[in-house]
Amino acid sequence: MQRLLKSLLEHLATYGILAFLGALCLAWALIALLSFPLLPRRWGTVFGRFGIMGGFRLFAWTLELSGAYRLDLTALDALGEGPPVLLAPNHPSLIDAPLILTCHPNVACVMKTQLMNNVFLGAGARLARYIRSGQPRMMIKESIAELGRGSSVLLFPEGTRSTRLPVNRLTSSIGVISKHARVPVQVLIVETDSPYLSKGWALFRVPSLPITYRVRLGRRFDPPTDVPAFMDELDREFVQQLAGAPQAAWLVETNDPPDNQLIQTE
Repeated sequence: MQRLLKSLLEHLATYGILAFLGALCLAWALIALLSFPLLPRRWGTVFGRFGIMGGFRLFAWTLELSGAYRLDLTALDALGEGPPVLLAPNHPSLIDAPLILTCHPNVACVMKTQLMNNVFLGAGARLARYIRSGQPRMMIKESIAELGRGSSVLLFPEGTRSTRLPVNRLTSSIGVISKHARVPVQVLIVETDSPYLSKGWALFRVPSLPITYRVRLGRRFDPPTDVPAFMDELDREFVQQLAGAPQAAWLVETNDPPDNQLIQTE
């Protein structure tokens, strides 16, 4: 009986959270859609990023209030001040970007093109002037431009959710951006004890609750002069920081080297 009750509560919490997130995103999408043609680019960007930060803060609060998640995002508080940086998290879960975006009112997130066209996320992302990842050279140029305007940029160096430990092969885009923009790279270490919303997890599959989720600060790297050497250092940082991470329960450990193929800018 106790197991049945726990399963029922987990189903209610999971579907309730998804429904709330969907409603929240749709409501903001409508506001963003109406605001986009009315606001000048500068004020539209500010409004869009504040709206996303506020909406995801409400979502994070709901996760904790429901008892579904035990969140520790306090380390991110330090990111709301200071000069622009490149935020470089590992990426075990689909929920990583929304939770990281709660920390800072001026972040340009690098997003996959299909998400930029998504009915739930697209209008808000366009209002916030997020960056499409589809064309690497254009993505690099836009990221450098955003950093030059004083924004921080959120870019997952793996390019997709983790499928192995410590991380997938890293792409060199982040090193190229940091070098040309002359801004540091702040590593973020994401730890979670559940594979919920990891790569291959069906959206409506119910996890065991509660889920422990923590983000902490790793090393802050100065802008590199040698991008391949920097990528090797970045990979080592994730290896050291994620040693014994809770996601080891479902990710496969690997010692493959990072993918250091350079993407050149004109």
